[in-house]
Amino acid sequence: MLHQKDQMILEKEKKITELKADLQYQESQMRVKMNQMEKTHKEVTEQLQTRGIKIPRQLGRGPSSFIPVEEILQEGAERAQRHLFIEAFLSSGRVDNITMVMGLHPEYLTSFWKTQYLLLRMDGPLPYHKRHYIAIMAAARHQCSYLVGFHMGEFLHMGGDPEWLRGLQFAPQKLRNLNEINKILAHRPWLITKEHIKALLKTGENSWSLAELIQALVLLTHYHSLASFVFGCGVNLESDPEAPHAGQAPSPLGCDSSSPGSDEGVHAPGGTDAMEEVEVLMERMKLLQECQLDEEEVTPEEMETCFEREKRESLLVTPADIAEHSLPPNILCFVEDPEFGYKDFTRRGEQTPPTFRAQDYTWEDHGYSLINRLYPDVGQLLDEKFQVVYNLTYHTIAMHSGVDTSMLRRAIWNYVHCVFGIRYDDYDYREVNQLLERSLKIYIKTVACYPEKTTKRMYTHFWRHFKHSEKVHINLLLLEARMQAALLYALRAITRYMT
Repeated sequence: MLHQKDQMILEKEKKITELKADLQYQESQMRVKMNQMEKTHKEVTEQLQTRGIKIPRQLGRGPSSFIPVEEILQEGAERAQRHLFIEAFLSSGRVDNITMVMGLHPEYLTSFWKTQYLLLRMDGPLPYHKRHYIAIMAAARHQCSYLVGFHMGEFLHMGGDPEWLRGLQFAPQKLRNLNEINKILAHRPWLITKEHIKALLKTGENSWSLAELIQALVLLTHYHSLASFVFGCGVNLESDPEAPHAGQAPSPLGCDSSSPGSDEGVHAPGGTDAMEEVEVLMERMKLLQECQLDEEEVTPEEMETCFEREKRESLLVTPADIAEHSLPPNILCFVEDPEFGYKDFTRRGEQTPPTFRAQDYTWEDHGYSLINRLYPDVGQLLDEKFQVVYNLTYHTIAMHSGVDTSMLRRAIWNYVHCVFGIRYDDYDYREVNQLLERSLKIYIKTVACYPEKTTKRMYTHFWRHFKHSEKVHINLLLLEARMQAALLYALRAITRYMT
């Protein structure tokens, strides 16, 4: 008996020794990785400094100017596993502010990482440094200093020519040829035609292959949408915004009454109006679900009429406190035709583009297979990312638990597609007006269509009694709905070019 106990003790000691050895190995690998990152950072810093660019100090104001840092850390700790952040550090050398905010929803963050890692670091038709330059071009359309600055550093790290960072005119003509489709995808994707595709694929010295173009289009839509997330969540620059390469802060706050660090209006103490908003929303969801159970028939004609009415009403959904500002030089140099921006496609007196009927060209039946055929694996990862965010739920609304939120998530997704001219024949758009109050519509449209004009006031004035993580969830829905909408227009144009 004693011998058996001794054997068990020896086995436990052996396991402890093995665990210690494994931990020591992991720590040594982490130190190696940190040393590599430190060396790389030093090399990139030296290259930037030789060009007269000041390397700013880190700021301690938290990941977001909209969300208290304590809430990000607390909720992130409750939901996210520590290894997620270690994985982020090992893959990029840091846990950036986007990761910190997205970490409120770790299931989505994991899917996002896999997709972005494939786009930027795995084998593909485009050289690595050009991928980062395309990211710069995309982010610059929305004046997103956060993403432009980060990818300038990554571009140099991947061996990119520093001369290209002086502006688009210093980049190769092949990249400059992307400018037209970049600005259309960013602001008015419904204008993309097969002629745009044909112009890029035509034979010649600066022509694109179809595989290269697919990767470029995915990168462009990815970074247009990620810029929406940066502005929509008030993600802070991780460096001094006064530095020459940093430009303006990612979320303009000049027209806000609240200071960047304040939390006024989000969780108003004793706010009966805010409490009332929650109860009204809960009651409307309940009534709509009961109507669906009653199987009240709505004709296709009524469905179409409701969509057209919602599309027209979206014209009136514009914020009152938008402030115009000029582009900083370090952003302007990557933007041609800076006056080109989002424009409502249903303006009175102008010819309205035909509505994109989602059933005629779906992601599931058309877009997914086309991308997967020309750029293997990315179609699968994009589909997973769309599904994860669309189905993501904790069955909560503000202080209520055990809630089916699918109706609300669908209304947000379909409203984003509506403002980009995409209609679902089987969706009753009356639900949008029932579930999304005006301040939320203003926020959604601003973040999706001209995110650089988002203010903290817009963020605080909708869903005033909801958690910040729920507002971040909305931003994830906006990011993916916007990306899918732009991709559908681009992929439909490619399909028409090929047929």
